[in-house]
Amino acid sequence: MTVRVLLAGGGTAGHTSPLLATAAVLAAEGVEITCLGTPRGLEVTLIPQAGYPLELVPPVPLPRRPNADLAKMPVRLRRTVKAAIEVIDRVQPDVVVGFGGYVSVPAYLAARRRKVPIVVHEGNARPGVANKLGARFTEHVATSFPDTDLPHAQCLGLPIRAQISGLDRAALRAEGRAHFGLDPDRPTLLVTGGSQGARRINQAVSGAARDLADAGIQVLHAAGRTEEATPARREGDPPYVVADFIDRIDLAYAAADFIVCRAGANTVTEVAVTGLPAAFVPLPHGNGEQAVNAHPVVQAGGALLIDDAAVTSSWIDQAVIPLLLDDSRLARMGSAAAHELPRDADRRLADLVLAVGRAGGPKVGAAR
Repeated sequence: MTVRVLLAGGGTAGHTSPLLATAAVLAAEGVEITCLGTPRGLEVTLIPQAGYPLELVPPVPLPRRPNADLAKMPVRLRRTVKAAIEVIDRVQPDVVVGFGGYVSVPAYLAARRRKVPIVVHEGNARPGVANKLGARFTEHVATSFPDTDLPHAQCLGLPIRAQISGLDRAALRAEGRAHFGLDPDRPTLLVTGGSQGARRINQAVSGAARDLADAGIQVLHAAGRTEEATPARREGDPPYVVADFIDRIDLAYAAADFIVCRAGANTVTEVAVTGLPAAFVPLPHGNGEQAVNAHPVVQAGGALLIDDAAVTSSWIDQAVIPLLLDDSRLARMGSAAAHELPRDADRRLADLVLAVGRAGGPKVGAAR
């Protein structure tokens, strides 16, 4: 029989990217896929671009502290759950899979109302509110990191694109450096703060541009906002390439010997499975999940962990430059990182979803 799956997740790349990676494996198995999102998230662009049907329901923000939105939430939630139930009645999925974010709450509640089996995937080491709720409704709970505190949790890893999970950095190094206009033989530092950039990282690295150049190190810097990264340049210095955003991140990973970056779950997983040594700089706000995301790789010796406030040009001089000039240490770090997190989480999660979907529950409209 054809398995029908409703995938709920969106808002940010942290929810949408693993959804799309899992959808690709399920689609290859002949699964009928529908995605659930809200009009406010990245999913409205990314999911249709990937070729999957997208159903939209009204967003219901989940406030972390009492405010005006908290008083409005029950009415909004009822309206959104009703809309999600209408989608389930129309699509008749065999299983609902939630990846967190605002849209997962109505998806879980609607699936429970219609007695459709639920699979929860939590991307971060510290679970969000939506998946804490979803995990109460199912025994099928997958996590990206080993110590995530959710009932019934099994660590399957974070689904990432096959383009990244199958990346051979050494084989693509020359192509990656040529693609970005870099020297083929110089030590190479990759810097990224994510799609929005990171001002402190941008200023610290660009402020150390002359010292990096004096050490013979070239830089590929995805700054989010190029005006935040203004390296002082001299004629004859090694390349220092600044871009708002890097579309071919696979080639950037291949070009690099070391990366300074944030510690979102996707970034930690991609950097680790490709064997790229890293300095993870967690966001200084939120609930601290980024630091926890990085812990398995850091503890294995595959990365450094540094507080945002400590990221300065002096730190680049004292810590990053010596490391980039130490080939044996970079090799040890890369090997440790590459063996710490699963690289086939897309396949693992898809297998779980298929097993739950094929086991089935009562169809929508069947006697209950």
